[in-house]
Amino acid sequence: MTRIAIIDDTMNVAQSMADWTPIKARCTVDLIQRPFTSVDDAAQALAPYEIISTLRERTPFPAELLRRLPNLKLICTTGTMHRTLDHEAATALGIVVSGSVDRPGGHQGTPELAFGLMISLARRIPFEDRRIRQGLWQSGVGVTLRGKTLGIVGLGKIGATVARIAQAFGMNVIAWSQNLTDERAQSVGVRRVEKDELFRTADFITVHLILSARTRGIIGAREIGLMKKRAYLINTARGPLIDEDAIVDALREKRIAGAGLDVYHQEPMGADHPLYAFDTAVLTPHIGYVVEDSFRAFYEDTVDNILSWLDGKPLRVRNPAVLATK
Repeated sequence: MTRIAIIDDTMNVAQSMADWTPIKARCTVDLIQRPFTSVDDAAQALAPYEIISTLRERTPFPAELLRRLPNLKLICTTGTMHRTLDHEAATALGIVVSGSVDRPGGHQGTPELAFGLMISLARRIPFEDRRIRQGLWQSGVGVTLRGKTLGIVGLGKIGATVARIAQAFGMNVIAWSQNLTDERAQSVGVRRVEKDELFRTADFITVHLILSARTRGIIGAREIGLMKKRAYLINTARGPLIDEDAIVDALREKRIAGAGLDVYHQEPMGADHPLYAFDTAVLTPHIGYVVEDSFRAFYEDTVDNILSWLDGKPLRVRNPAVLATK
């Protein structure tokens, strides 16, 4: 029977988010929950499988790994892109890559989490929660969002959704990215500013850029050094967009009021990460997209993609050139 590996599903929810019964009647399905520690580790674990079901970009698939998976015929990705998968190498090796499609509201999870982090910081929710469990009571004064300035770095689908939520809170919204135009900003009802102005004037700064060679490290010590002492930095996009050491330094020296982070340079984080030391940091484990609505869409499409491939009619193919070799 065809062997399938479900990987990256650390919460063991993939098989409850869709009906895998038709697949299990035709294939052997194994769940590998642990993260892989290296290319060697991944190659050894995945070598027997013809089909691999992934979750977003948790496990990279560089050419080096793909070449060491001789049985692999189909990779099912979730979401519209898998930037850590070498599509060119997959095509050369005859491996079909099938993805999932966006659903209406599919980008809602991350904007809502961004605001959850903002409110948690503004009203000191995690800190006060810890205190009340210790039998203590009020210890400080929070701030409201209304009337504050929100700076959005990156005004794509997610950034635009964040802007609309901010407007409902009565916030003033400004935005910047490398290619942002006045027309695009105005279409969302926000004002485009230059990068330095955003970091100098915003009370809350939230990052919603795609990670690429051009955006990696786009926020460093210089930008964080421009922030107000009472300002907060939020990142629910990708960890390497921001210099993590610069965040740690700013929190340690109390040069910013706090940081709400869902993404990090290394995931999972190490047990001794310096960010753990700060009550002014609210940390979540990359859960922006981890909502039932998205996961049902991910795995319903995955099941559909596998069944279609088994029937010789691959769907949602991200590397269509591979079909010419079949």
